[in-house]
Amino acid sequence: MSSPSPQRARTVAIAGLIGTTIEWYDFFIYGTAAALVFAPQFFPGASPVAGSLAALSTFAIGFVARPVGGALMGHFGDRVGRRRMLVASLLVMGIGTLLIGLLPTYAAIGVAAPVLLVVLRFAQGVGVGGEWGGATLLALEHAPPGRRTLYSAFPQMGLPLGIVLASLVFLVVRLSVDDAAFAAWGWRIPFLLSALLVAFGLVLRLRLDESPQFVRVRREDRVRRSPLTDVLRGPRTLLPAAGINIAASGLANVLLVFTLTYVAARGLADPSTMLAVTVVTALVWAGVIPLAAVWAERRGRRPVILTGVALLTAWAFPYFWLIDTGGLAAIVVACVVTGIGVAIASGPYGAHVAEAFPTAVRYSGSSIAYAIGGVLGGALAPLVATALFATTGNGTAISAYVVALGLVSLAATLALRSPHPATAAEQQEEVSGDVLSAP
Repeated sequence: MSSPSPQRARTVAIAGLIGTTIEWYDFFIYGTAAALVFAPQFFPGASPVAGSLAALSTFAIGFVARPVGGALMGHFGDRVGRRRMLVASLLVMGIGTLLIGLLPTYAAIGVAAPVLLVVLRFAQGVGVGGEWGGATLLALEHAPPGRRTLYSAFPQMGLPLGIVLASLVFLVVRLSVDDAAFAAWGWRIPFLLSALLVAFGLVLRLRLDESPQFVRVRREDRVRRSPLTDVLRGPRTLLPAAGINIAASGLANVLLVFTLTYVAARGLADPSTMLAVTVVTALVWAGVIPLAAVWAERRGRRPVILTGVALLTAWAFPYFWLIDTGGLAAIVVACVVTGIGVAIASGPYGAHVAEAFPTAVRYSGSSIAYAIGGVLGGALAPLVATALFATTGNGTAISAYVVALGLVSLAATLALRSPHPATAAEQQEEVSGDVLSAP
């Protein structure tokens, strides 16, 4: 089978970027709403701290569901194809998001409201759990030799661009209506707009070709009966692959979710200002990702990831020192440097982790690794940060927690062996029966 043309490879990468942007928009509008309005709407009567913890816990459920989505869609992605699972993930995410926008509050239907909110948030997590691996692999496996890191970085850009889109929509809605109207119905608008974005994303994805490497695996009858089982038999690859993402995911969600609550509780900045800062940060983040990928193509993926994780670890204390000043310029610097660190760590991450797994189990392996890192980092970070802030009243303990996450990711990055195979070498490895090579 001939390799895809450069034009086709670029089309797949850009389609992956657009699709992941839509999925992360859906995922993060929930996080913004959880920080701003869900506590009184779905958990009334609780203390401010308890209400915030309850709302952020429903945010975390989306991360807990991601391994489920990664395992489910990874299994079928390795058995029936990447493209079909990308369509399925977008449908699951889109329907869940739309239904959240239509969900009655606690005042209307009582305890059923938070229960349904949890169920729908779980569905969002399942959707995004299958999204990242499929989009990354389709771009990676269509990419020309020597450009796999850059092409697989396009879906990584969808995360910050989804944040930009979610923040801008929330910012426009907040500025268009008063506080009472926003709390009553305005927060629903970003969720309902998702239906239009999902329809657009589905049109794009239905036009994509299947991964040529997966087609080859299927043609040569090398499809695994249980790819997830094969992945779990190689913990020396899976565990460090998951650990790399812990620091970037954790600090990114402290930045995107907890900081909104933190600055509001301390009166450091109003929510609209913080949403604007988030937009600026995410734009810088998105812009640095392809630069980090190009850097990794020249210098190696592992050194670049180590640089990003080291920056995040070193920045943990300065981040809150700057936030605590309450000055707009200081807050912008704190957030933008964090975004740069996350971008450097995540630019080469998709290719580095995906190519630690052979093609026949790559969707399962990379999806599960990414999802586990998201749970241990991104899901827990806003909850731990909220609890530490409630106990200490400042950001020092939170910074120490972020440093601990950074040390875990540094160790995982050093431990993971990603072979970065050329196609011919990869085929030979798989034909010989080596499902997972030990690091």
